[in-house]
Amino acid sequence: MKVEQLSVFLENKSGRLTEATEVLADGGVNIRALSLADTADFGILRLIVNDPEKARAILKAGGFTAAVTEVLAIEVPDRPGGLAGILKQFSVAGINVEYLYAFVAKSGENAIIICRFENSDAAMAALEKEGIRILDGADISAL
Repeated sequence: MKVEQLSVFLENKSGRLTEATEVLADGGVNIRALSLADTADFGILRLIVNDPEKARAILKAGGFTAAVTEVLAIEVPDRPGGLAGILKQFSVAGINVEYLYAFVAKSGENAIIICRFENSDAAMAALEKEGIRILDGADISAL
């Protein structure tokens, strides 16, 4: 079960992030999780939203460059060592994590990590083998 993530390229200037989120809000798109990374010239805004294709179209119409990619949303125990335990599974299986970001819906319950892998299918197989829950877009939207 893969989740569609939006990657939006933003100029690294004041107000550009606000513009992107306002365009999505005006279009009725709900942001469930996000990550922002920057360089001197641009930023990459990664989003999990309730309707990725609608969001991509809205952003494009608003003058933004956006692409949809597949990531995994993995349930992780919200306790010390929860993330380390999941990452250990990838290390043991020789699976490289390209990037990740996380969020918690309710403290004390499970956290969710959004991961991009070199090989998502191998990562899914390793997680399923260990009985680790992988969420889909509907699961995240329901949080």
